[in-house]
Parts: sequence; structure tokens; C-alpha cells
Amino acid sequence: MIIPVEVVFVAAAAIMVVFMIIVITLWVKLNKLRTKYMAMLNGTGSMNMEEIIIDLQQKYNDLKRSSEAADQTVQRIREHLNRMKSHVGIYRYNAFAESGSDLSFSVAIVDEQKNGVVLSGIHNREQTYVYAKPIEQGQSKYTLSPEEKEAINRSLLKE
Repeated sequence: MIIPVEVVFVAAAAIMVVFMIIVITLWVKLNKLRTKYMAMLNGTGSMNMEEIIIDLQQKYNDLKRSSEAADQTVQRIREHLNRMKSHVGIYRYNAFAESGSDLSFSVAIVDEQKNGVVLSGIHNREQTYVYAKPIEQGQSKYTLSPEEKEAINRSLLKE
């Protein structure tokens, strides 16, 4: 079966008309989109993208500087906390086994590096004697009693 040439031309022309309508429709939509895009970039519309991006960059830089300053402050606070004499250990005991009760004591006050002081109070019937010994890295240049060593050990226990 042979299709007449006129029918083929009419069918081809109809297809071309449909394609032309599609192309024109897409071209109109593209122009509208391009116009909105240019208006958005140039700020002729409701917002200017360049100004918004610059503003966001400025805010980001401000936040970054603020964050770095906060990090430095936190680091200084941590260093300060490590030097604070915040670890306390208390050991009560009876210094004289034959009389009295657990009124004698040793108190160790140290920091993270085990530097600080140990206070000991030796109680008898008439009075109490209080001694203080410096501590560096968990040791003292003075002889430490077993009770003082126990107070130091108790101060270093993690909670």
C-alpha cells in the first residue's frame, strides 16, 4: 500500500506545527525564568541575592570569630580548673589507741597535678596540734604519715 505524497506532507506539516508550538511555549517559559533570575540577582525584585550572600558571609565570619574567642576562653578556664585545689580527701583516725576517739584527722587539698597541701590535726585530751605540709606531684619534702597518705589517696579518687 502506497501512501500518497500529499498525506505525508500534511502529516509532516502537522507534526512540525505541534513541535513549533512546543518550542514557542518552552521559549516563553525560559524567558520568564531568565527575567525572574536576573531580577533576583540584580535586586530589582523583592530581594537582592548578592546582598544576601554578602550578609550571610559577614554573619558567618562574625560567628567564626566569636566561636574562636569562646574556644580560647574555655581553654583558659580548663587550664585554671586544672590548677584549682578542688580535690579534697578526709581521713579521721584515733591518734592515741589507748584513749580518745576518732577526733584526729588528715585533710588533703590538691589539684589535678597532685599539688596542694595536707593538713593534719592530732587531738589529745588537752589540745589539738595542727600541721600543714605542702604537696607537689603527690609527694612532700616532709615525711608523710600513713594517715596523711590515705587522705591524699582519698582526694585523688574519681567520683
